[in-house]
Amino acid sequence: MSGAVVAGGRRERTKAANRAAILAAGRDVFAELGYGAASVRDIVRRTELAAGTFYNYFPDKESVFRALVHEVGAEARRRVRAARRAATTPTAFVEDAYRAYFSFIVEDAVRGAFLTRNAGAIRVMFEESEGPAGIDELAADLRAAIAAGLLPELDVELCAAAMVAVALELGQRLTERVPPDVEGATRFATQLFLVGIVRL
Repeated sequence: MSGAVVAGGRRERTKAANRAAILAAGRDVFAELGYGAASVRDIVRRTELAAGTFYNYFPDKESVFRALVHEVGAEARRRVRAARRAATTPTAFVEDAYRAYFSFIVEDAVRGAFLTRNAGAIRVMFEESEGPAGIDELAADLRAAIAAGLLPELDVELCAAAMVAVALELGQRLTERVPPDVEGATRFATQLFLVGIVRL
C-alpha cells in the first residue's frame, strides 16, 4: 500500500471526525442556547478545533443547523419506514410507525432539547425538505399497503400529509412534557387515524 493511499485515508478520517465534532458541538449549543442566540464561536468553543477549521466544513451556523435537521429527519424517517414495512395489520402500520417516531425524538435528552428549543426554526427547515420527503415515503408505503390488501382504498396524498402533520404536532408537544408519554401519544394518533381508515 502506497504512502499516498494511507495519507489519503487518514485525511478522509480526519475530515469526517472534524465534521462530526462540529455537528455534535452544534447540537449541544443549539439545544442549550437556541438557534437565534447561538453563534459560530459558541460551536467552535465546544470543539478542539481552531476557529478557521470550522469554515472548511460549514460557511455559517445555519448550514450546521440544516445539517442537524437533515440528520434527525433522515434517521426518524428510516425508523418509521422500517416499522411500517414490518407491519402485518392496519393497526401495526399506524401504531408501530407513530411509536417509532415518538420514541426516537425523546430517547436522547440532547436531541429532545434541540427539537424543543428550536421548534420554530426546525419547522421552517423541515417543511422545505424533510417534511416533503417524509410525506412522499409515507404515500409510497400507503400505496404498497393498499396494493397488498392491508389497508382499504383511500386518498393517499391527503392521508400521508395528515399523518405527518399529526406526528409533527404531537411530537413537539411530547418533547415539552415531563415525562414524555410516548404510549399516550401513540395511542391517540393511532386511534385518530384507525377510526377514519376503518370507516373507509
